[in-house]
Amino acid sequence: MRAAEGLSSEQAAQLLKQAGPNQLPTEKPVSQWRKLWGEMTHFFALMLWCAAGLAFIADMPQLAVAIIVVVIVNGVFAHIQQERAQHAAARLRGLLPADVVVRRDGTVRKVHASELVVEDVVLLAAGDRVPADLVLLAASACAVDESMLTGESDPVPKAAGDQAWGGTFLVNGYGEATVSATGARTRLAGIAALTSGAVPPPTPLSLELRRIVRVTAGMALGIAAVFFLASLLVGFQWRDSFLFSIGVAVALVPEGLLPTVTLSLAMGAQRMASRNGLVRNLEAVETLGSTTFICTDKTGTLTQNRMNAVEVFTPEGAIQVTGQGYAPEAHIEGRGVELAAQAALAARTASQGRAELHDGEWRAQGDPMEAAMDVLARRLTGTVSGPAPSRRLPFDPVRRRESAIVGPDLFCKGAPETVLPVCESVPGPVKEQVEVMATRGLRVIAVARRRLGGVPEEWQSNSAAELETGMELLGLIGLQDPPRPDVGDVIRAARQAGLRVAMITGDHPATAAAIARQIGLTGTPQYVLEGADLPEDEQMLGALLDRDGVVVSRVSPEQKLRVAKALQSRGHVVAMTGDGVNDGPALREADIGVAMGLSGTDVAREAADLVLLDDHFGTIVAAIEQGRATYANIHRFLTYHLTDNVAELTPFVIWALSGGHFPLALGVLQILALDIGTDLLPALALGAEPPGKRVLARPPERRHLMDRQLIIRVFCILGPVEAAMEMAVFSAVLAGGGWTRGEVPEASLLMAASGAAFTAVVLGQLANAYACRSATVPPWKLGWGTNRLLVWAVLAEVAILAVCLYVPSLAALLGQSPPPPEGLLLAVLAAPAVLLADWIHKSFRAHLRRSKDQSL
Repeated sequence: MRAAEGLSSEQAAQLLKQAGPNQLPTEKPVSQWRKLWGEMTHFFALMLWCAAGLAFIADMPQLAVAIIVVVIVNGVFAHIQQERAQHAAARLRGLLPADVVVRRDGTVRKVHASELVVEDVVLLAAGDRVPADLVLLAASACAVDESMLTGESDPVPKAAGDQAWGGTFLVNGYGEATVSATGARTRLAGIAALTSGAVPPPTPLSLELRRIVRVTAGMALGIAAVFFLASLLVGFQWRDSFLFSIGVAVALVPEGLLPTVTLSLAMGAQRMASRNGLVRNLEAVETLGSTTFICTDKTGTLTQNRMNAVEVFTPEGAIQVTGQGYAPEAHIEGRGVELAAQAALAARTASQGRAELHDGEWRAQGDPMEAAMDVLARRLTGTVSGPAPSRRLPFDPVRRRESAIVGPDLFCKGAPETVLPVCESVPGPVKEQVEVMATRGLRVIAVARRRLGGVPEEWQSNSAAELETGMELLGLIGLQDPPRPDVGDVIRAARQAGLRVAMITGDHPATAAAIARQIGLTGTPQYVLEGADLPEDEQMLGALLDRDGVVVSRVSPEQKLRVAKALQSRGHVVAMTGDGVNDGPALREADIGVAMGLSGTDVAREAADLVLLDDHFGTIVAAIEQGRATYANIHRFLTYHLTDNVAELTPFVIWALSGGHFPLALGVLQILALDIGTDLLPALALGAEPPGKRVLARPPERRHLMDRQLIIRVFCILGPVEAAMEMAVFSAVLAGGGWTRGEVPEASLLMAASGAAFTAVVLGQLANAYACRSATVPPWKLGWGTNRLLVWAVLAEVAILAVCLYVPSLAALLGQSPPPPEGLLLAVLAAPAVLLADWIHKSFRAHLRRSKDQSL
């Protein structure tokens, strides 16, 4: 039957050409014009459109046109940034592995899921996503999670002949199936078409950004209303009063906040991807910056996940095996080789992994531990293949063992503490040897056999409990998985970053403790717990685990979920790693779920926020570093923008406090020019600032964007200095031209003074952009050219300033003219004044930190 043998490559290629790739139909993209229109009609834009309409009614066409220009420029910038973010997300999704194991040309191979065709034979193991609609040809203890289709959380048992729907997950057992439908003809495609219009709920970061936006907008409108009334009280006409209120509102509206934050998150996600960390949603970038506790698995994350069976202990003696990687050649020493070979063959019989030769190199195919068993059997026996099992009893986290029936025998392997109790007799030295091997950091697997007798068919319906009993112990297999060479340095870096690290593993406590000791995770004495000993009370559990370097062994998926909840109850932001089928709940519960991209299951990757494309613990720390950098970039942009708002608002405050007797230093059109020429490009450059050298030397970031530090820096340091220089330059030019308080200055003098004030704000913002690159380090220590985007943005800012001052028609429209030489010189001093104030503030804060450290 062709289904059992699988298709040939030629047949598969022909069917693929006829039916097309196995991909869900993509939604009809929203047109660019509709997206751009959305950027022109959000909350801020609508407010400015209303202001433009009122300006036309008030016979102020220049103001109306200027406001419309602001809306269009901001909308275009936001649209470009959103498109960049979406394209980046699409490229990142392509990094996720999407391979499927099939039988073609009589051999087992991996192909991309999109290459599946009808009648392909697919091999499934626990944790795999069902790649298309399938009909099971064979099933061993199969259970499928169909919750994404039915909403039912309990896995559905499957037998030969049953249907498995594309997009669901095999959570238990093994299966072999033939493809019945692909792509648009699958059941999932039909459901996707019905739900394509669903809008996901907002994330916490989105909610906080909206809160900041709406609070700022409310303040802008409220303050504008106050100034409108104040101007009427001092005798202004309603037309002029409206002009002032519009200026105030425009000065305070953060038009570019949301698109700039989105771009910053997208760039952070791209940088994480370049370091092998795939972020599945952009908001997780910011959450990573707040992480305080990492709960990491051992195998593959802290170790190399290159299993090598180096020792077999049998009742007849111990066998030492030394070989290179997964190559079958090895050196063997010791007594009892025959029994050791039987144990190795038995272990391989129940496994789905093997070693294969690719491009002259032996590599693991499937689980590295199972591949190591296959290699061990080859090294001891030289046997390449053996009889296929007639039935498998798959591994599950409760039994912690798996079995297979081959002919009249049942072979079982698993954790020693679960296999030894079901053996009829266990020699005394065996239990001691388990501890000896585990203490050396070996992962210990016990292998046993039961001779069932009779014909195999008689045993096909018995339960695991009925079959796995009265067995004969064949031996213990010790597997070596050496630590990653640099993981010790990464752990030290994590501790310097204020992160606590715990090892949460299913391995033997002695094995886990040995690896933890080798990589420097634990000190002396070691703090090693077992899952069975964890207290039931959540508060007690949190207090027990809330320390650095703790090791928790023999942990079940349910206990990992409890660990995440307990640490969160103590205020921690938890990153939890996982790769198994049952790790999904713990990954979803953690603030940051981290799945393995190489060895992890599809279930784990689907539940995770971050996927490690190299399975390396260091990638988690690198992602946290980038998350902190992105969080800092959002702070930089807010600081930069709000400082400009202070300078823009100050002329109106002084005018109101003087009862209208002190001239306005800036007009509404000048403020709009500042928003276009000052805020956008430098803010985007600040949003792309790379991580600082000491970003991991600070404690985890706080969760609120507008914190006390930002408010003090903006409203007590940078903003007042910039505003003071603006008003000082304006007053100096007026005084130099002969103006005295209470008089109405000549138009030419007022325009020159206003041009000087405008120049002071622009140059002050130029310095502010560099000051905002760091909250602790002055810009000359960072290097003036290390952020190339900022260099270009500042050059563009200077060019816009020159155009606004020296193009007569534009200058006249803005209500300004080039300042006199002395006014220009004073305006230039705004830049060093801002830098000096920033340096004094940073030095004072550094002094306070040193004093605090010394007092401790």
